[in-house]
Formats: sequence, C-alpha cells, structure tokens
Amino acid sequence: MDNVIEARGLVKRFGDFTAVNGINFIVRPRECFGFLGPNGAGKTSTVKMIYCHSPVTDGSLKVLGMDVTKEARAIKRRLGVVAQEDNLDPDLTVEQNLLVFSTYFGIPKSEAGERTKELLDFFGLKEKAHTQVDKLSGGMKRRLAIARALINKPDLLILDEPTTGLDPQARHLVWQRLRKLKEQGVTLILTTHYLDEASQLCDRLVIMDRGQILEQGEPKELVARHIGKEVLELGSAVCHDLIPQLAGLTSGHQVVGEALFLYTNDGQALLRKVQELRETNRQYLRPASLEDVFLKLTGRGLHHEGENEVEHAD
Repeated sequence: MDNVIEARGLVKRFGDFTAVNGINFIVRPRECFGFLGPNGAGKTSTVKMIYCHSPVTDGSLKVLGMDVTKEARAIKRRLGVVAQEDNLDPDLTVEQNLLVFSTYFGIPKSEAGERTKELLDFFGLKEKAHTQVDKLSGGMKRRLAIARALINKPDLLILDEPTTGLDPQARHLVWQRLRKLKEQGVTLILTTHYLDEASQLCDRLVIMDRGQILEQGEPKELVARHIGKEVLELGSAVCHDLIPQLAGLTSGHQVVGEALFLYTNDGQALLRKVQELRETNRQYLRPASLEDVFLKLTGRGLHHEGENEVEHAD
C-alpha cells in the first residue's frame, strides 16, 4: 500500500446540494494531512466518507488500500475517529468509556485493561480514571475522545475539528499529544478552520471552499508560492495609483474593504518606499500566513463568510 487514502473525482450530494464536488487527493503513510476551510466548505462531508459513515455519491475512494463502497467494515476496524460532536458516554467514568469501547473491537479484557492504562497515562488522565465524564473540562473530554479512538491501535486516526471550543491552553495540550502520535508513526487526518492549528500540525493540507479543493501542498510552501514572506497592510488613505509605483517590490496585492494588502519578500524595503510616496493612516507589516493564501484564493476571510468583498490582483 503506497498511500493510506486515494480519492479521485470524489463527490457527495445531499439532494440538490453538492457538498463535495469532484475532489482529488492522496494521504501518505505517517503524515498529518489537513483539510482547511470555513464551516460549510465540505471538510466534514469528506472525512465522513473516509470513515465510511456517509456513502460516496460519485467518484472513487480507497482507504488503507480498500474500496469504501465494498469493504467498509474492514476499513472501520482499522480506523480511529474523533468526531466534532461530543459522543462520550456521560454516565460512565473515564476508564469505563475506554473499556466499554474496546469491546466493540473484540479486544480481550486483560489487553483492554493494559491499553486503557497506557492511554490514560499518555493523555494525562490517569488521576481522572474514576471520574464521570460530565465532571471533566472541555479539554479533558477532547483528550479522552482521542484516547478512546486509539483503543484499537488504528492505522489511521481521523480528527474532525478536534479543538473547537477549547481554550488556548487546552488546545496546546491536544496538539502536544497529536505531535507525539505522529512521531510514533500514526497517520493523522485533521479538519480545522484554525490556521495556527494547520500550520503547527500538518505536513500537507488542502484548502477547501464550497466543496472544492482550491490548492494543496505543504503549509509553508503554499504561503511562499502565493504570498511571499510578508504582507504590508495599508489604511484607507491609500489609492490604487500607488500600486504601479511599487513595481519590483511586491508580488501581488488585494483590496479588502478600505484596506490594501501588499505581498512582498522584502517588507522593510517596501515599507520605506510607501512612506516616501504617501502618508497613510495605518501601516502594519507582518509575516504572511495561510489566512492570506485563503483570502487570495477565495476573496474572503476564513472566519467571516460573506464579509469584505475583495478585489483580486496578481
């Protein structure tokens, strides 16, 4: 098996609505592969087809070398899934959630006990083993959900928006555990709308919007290809006639509302030139990010769909 996942022309429709529109991608062994995009981009619809929860409408999808339309049961036995919604059993303790889940995979009782101890220790939940789930913090519940998904020692772990709603400290604790899993050779699939999460964890990712893949590659490579090293944001006093005077210093630009975004590999030189040419009410030089890539590709921000119409330029 060369690839963990292979998707070709993958489509998911719900009646007249197309949630996933003919996408192609592969996931390689031992990597963290991300699906980045806003809510409604098609990320969750895609991963639900991967873990055989939602049938494929059209196209082909192979997971662990098997066709999801023909070998769903065999695929599921080798997956770990952490869904968006909290589906832990609130009436059971932390330890019981793992032990009960292990029975679904036919894991012998003694082996399940050992795996449970190891996972609780790995996720820092050992002291909460006999605590009921509804007494846990949000961060602890997410760590428990990931631990439970690992009880069958899966070849592929799928995490759908794993840190949504968590505070920064809890998010970083989850990230630490996921990095260690990757170091141990676990292949990870991650959906997220958090740019820092994608940058921190993903070896490669696809940027999705309205059911389509707009771009794919390594996070740093995507930023370098589309934006450059830095972005200079200028305020509303700037006019379009400034742009031709910056030739050679920018690799592109966009107008977002009353702000001008200039892409560059030499931010200080660009800033000096702008200051020579024009007084502006706002000047902000910062590193380029995946947010800038998404904005360039879609004409809108990742978190505020429908706001701030954008004028494109290369």
